[in-house]
Amino acid sequence: MVVAKRALPWLAASLRPVSSTAADSLPKQVKIVEVGPRDGLQNEKNIVPTQVKISFINMLSETGLPVIEATSFVSPKWVPQMADHTEVLQGIQKFPGVSYPVLTPNLKGFQAAVAAGAKEVSIFGAASELFTKKNINCSIEESLQRFSEVMHAAGEASIPVRGYVSCVLGCPYEGKIAPAKVAEVSKKMYSMGCYEISLGDTIGVGTPGSMKEMLSAVMKEVPVRALAVHCHDTYGQALANTLVALQMGVSVVDSSVAGLGGCPYAQGASGNVATEDLVYMLHGLGIHTGVDLQKLMEAGVFICKALNRRTSSKVVQASSRL
Repeated sequence: MVVAKRALPWLAASLRPVSSTAADSLPKQVKIVEVGPRDGLQNEKNIVPTQVKISFINMLSETGLPVIEATSFVSPKWVPQMADHTEVLQGIQKFPGVSYPVLTPNLKGFQAAVAAGAKEVSIFGAASELFTKKNINCSIEESLQRFSEVMHAAGEASIPVRGYVSCVLGCPYEGKIAPAKVAEVSKKMYSMGCYEISLGDTIGVGTPGSMKEMLSAVMKEVPVRALAVHCHDTYGQALANTLVALQMGVSVVDSSVAGLGGCPYAQGASGNVATEDLVYMLHGLGIHTGVDLQKLMEAGVFICKALNRRTSSKVVQASSRL
């Protein structure tokens, strides 16, 4: 798969911003958190070579993305794909102004991440009791107690912590999740000291209606400036759900180049919203991202070739046919 160079003039012409009236309710700028190297690759059955991961992250760094989630300091027993976390974090080129957070499920993971040079970490919980039990083998309350150890250590080391809340719009085991439960967990993680809370539609079942309902509840407990959305595209609703979040004031969006990703505990869950498609939409709305779409597409093509798979990005698919 090759991104046709002649697609560029067409792309540029199609990205004319909308009128100021239509854009009044939207943020002027959106911070994109690229999760492809971690959330995108962690479920790949074949182990991706360390050097491929490093080259992939370096290519992403050249696109202008402000945040690239590099890897996960979890047990290789549970996530073999991330066993080379130290080599990856220490091998990538650190671009000025770019953050490279890593996932740390517990104090042991946090300590290993800091030893490897991590400057920012993320913790992950869920708004579903059954999902939490299946995912990290404890209750929601117990997971928060574990996180408190990480938060304390991070505070002493002056390392910022981001919090993930999974299953905010639905759970593979419990079905619909009450917005009040999402708000409760989000509030606790924010109160613990997470500077940002990423709300994840882990199995991609949400719609613009359920997104609005959930965000309305969460925004009563957590400032909108501290919220991000993380939408999977299982039912093709990710961009629509993201747009609703933007209209409600959210200005941080997680995405994965080429639409990589899924959820090992959610059967049938497809990947994250493709970063290429997100950037295309944002630029078309006149929203600043600082991201070079062509370089982003090239990074997506690189990793898809390495994985021997087709991109899930509609923008790349369309551009390749021109």
